[in-house]
Order: sequence, then structure tokens, then C-alpha cells
Amino acid sequence: MNVPSDGGAAVTRTRAVRPAGITIGCLASCLVLLAVLGAGVRSDFGPQLRLDAAVSEALYAGDDRAGALNGLLEVLTAPGLSWVRFLVFLPALVALLRQRSWWTAAWVVTAVVLVAPLTTALKEYFGRIRPPFEEGGARYESLSFPSGHSSGIATLVAVALLLAWPLLTTRGRRWALVVGVALVVLVGLTRIWLGVHYLSDVVGGWSLGIAWTLLTALAFGALPGGRAALRSSP
Repeated sequence: MNVPSDGGAAVTRTRAVRPAGITIGCLASCLVLLAVLGAGVRSDFGPQLRLDAAVSEALYAGDDRAGALNGLLEVLTAPGLSWVRFLVFLPALVALLRQRSWWTAAWVVTAVVLVAPLTTALKEYFGRIRPPFEEGGARYESLSFPSGHSSGIATLVAVALLLAWPLLTTRGRRWALVVGVALVVLVGLTRIWLGVHYLSDVVGGWSLGIAWTLLTALAFGALPGGRAALRSSP
């Protein structure tokens, strides 16, 4: 039996097809979930609205929450802000430009910058009002579905993982995945604790952020082995 060398065309095609297939499956699943939740919001689907209300009532930190708790929640929710994403990726972007990794830099900018206006456009389309807590969603005039913090942090973590994946060891990948997922979940929970989003807003935001990252990764070739993917040193 002839086994192709590690750099052979057959091996390369096999390795390229596998992540692309998994990526397309994840992308489709996220888009379907986003569409289902959005349809529930648009149609006032009773079970979804009741679940959202129950979770909000159970997890909301309260209108009379202590100032220290409110400050802590604001700090924990900050990684979902647009300016935090830009600040986090600015050093990486500078390094990519200095290395003339044009495709990688273009992918990072597209994914990280454009998720915010995309989320805003979807908010306007679905038109959901935020939770009516006096010290929560009632303070904001902006709309609720999907959560911008949730889509932002999901994009931030997904881009960072895809960017660093080829450079990490197996153990490093596991830890990066655990820490990344924990950060995404934490930021999403803070939006409910603060009373500014419903559960389906948060899950919809996560779905949007992951789907957008994977879509741009496919378009720019940022999956492992693609033209925009980083490569580990030999």
C-alpha cells in the first residue's frame, strides 16, 4: 500500500476538505438557530417569550442591586463592546501588516469590524424591545434581538481561535477553547444579569457571531491551510 507523503496532494486535499465540511455544518446550524429564534421574536411565539421572561426574572440582578455589583457586571460585560474588540486586535493587526499577511489582516478587519453594523441591521429588522426593568433594558432606546455584546464576544473569540489554532499545541488548543467558551458564556450571562437582554437575544447573538466569523473565514481562506491562515514555524 502506497502512503502519500505528509505534504502530498492527497493528504492536503483530505485535510482541507475535513475542516471546510465541519465549518459549513457549524455555519448552517448557527444560521438556522438564528433564523428560528428570530422568527419566534417576529411572530411573538408564546413558548419562547415565556421562557425568555422566566429566565429574565430568575437571573436579573435587580433594580436595587448594589453599586459594587453593578460595577462588577459592567466590567465583566465589557469584552463584548466594539472598542474592546478593536483594542484587543489592534496589536495583532499591526503584526499581520508588518508581516505582509494581507489576506489575514483583511479577514480580521472584516470579521471584527462589520459584525457590529450587521447586528444593528438585524436589530432593526426584528424590532424587539428590551426587557422592561427600570435599571435594565428600560434605560436603553436601542433594540434587543440579537444581542450586540453576545455577537461581538462570539466573533472576538472565534476569530482569535481560528487565528491562533495553527500556532498552538494540542494542549494549548484545549485550554484556548475552554477559556474562549467560558468568556463567551460569561459575557452572555452578564447581559441577562444586567436585565438588558433576554435569553434568546443572547443565544441569537452567539449564533450570529459564530456564523459571521465562519462565513468570512470561508470567504478569505482563513481555515487551517487556507491562504489567510497563519502557519507555524517548521
